Amino acid sequence: MHSIAFNLGPVTVHWFGIMIALAFLAGLWTATRRAPLVGIPGEQIADLVVPWLLLGGVLGARLLYIVTYWRESFAGQPWTELFMIQRGGLVYYGGLLGASLAVILFARWKTIPLWKLADVLAPSIALGSMFGRIGCLMNGCCFGRTCDLPWAVRFPVDHSTGGLPVHPTQIYDALLNLALYVGLAWLYRRRKFDGQVFATYLLCYAVTRSIVESFRGDYNDAHLHKGLTPAHLVSIGIFTTGTILFFLLRSRSAKRG
Repeated sequence: MHSIAFNLGPVTVHWFGIMIALAFLAGLWTATRRAPLVGIPGEQIADLVVPWLLLGGVLGARLLYIVTYWRESFAGQPWTELFMIQRGGLVYYGGLLGASLAVILFARWKTIPLWKLADVLAPSIALGSMFGRIGCLMNGCCFGRTCDLPWAVRFPVDHSTGGLPVHPTQIYDALLNLALYVGLAWLYRRRKFDGQVFATYLLCYAVTRSIVESFRGDYNDAHLHKGLTPAHLVSIGIFTTGTILFFLLRSRSAKRG
């Protein structure tokens, strides 16, 4: 675990922040190359990512983190702690919801077909998530349960894990997101209807995230509901949403065809 990358005078640069920046850059680059295939100028993707997706994603992710961990991390603390995202403290599903709202607003404003745009972005979301999870590993958050597997990782003794070997859940998630990116990029050129790639992303990510959550060890009992983590519960809603979107959009496309 190396949370600090380097110092620029009085400014401390954290690996988590670097990885989040790389996530947006990688997502931007791949989406701008994909967009012209459906008649969306790459420049419009750039306009969407900065600042719409950046603000929507970060604000949504931070807001859900604050709500989830208010008592543990923010109650009684200076209000400035609410903005200290460079140390971590972003919930992915909050970012997905915030970014989705930003995409809807941007698509309406620019009169871009929403589901074409969503398909363009879906593979890039998975790719960006890979970088984000590497940032989590460097930051020491989102860690796994103790285990004796040969690929277990150890954080410093003063870490919440006490230096015990734990599941590298951040690496699990990063690898699954990379595989999901490859699969979605392949599907994008073979999609049958607008929205298919995005709906498939929701379905697949809900499953992969639920698998990884089964190995997480950073939740206390107050955040568990019958053994399920908050992300497990949200994944159920995301999977349901993806299922409804998939069949609804496919049916609508068949009627038009």
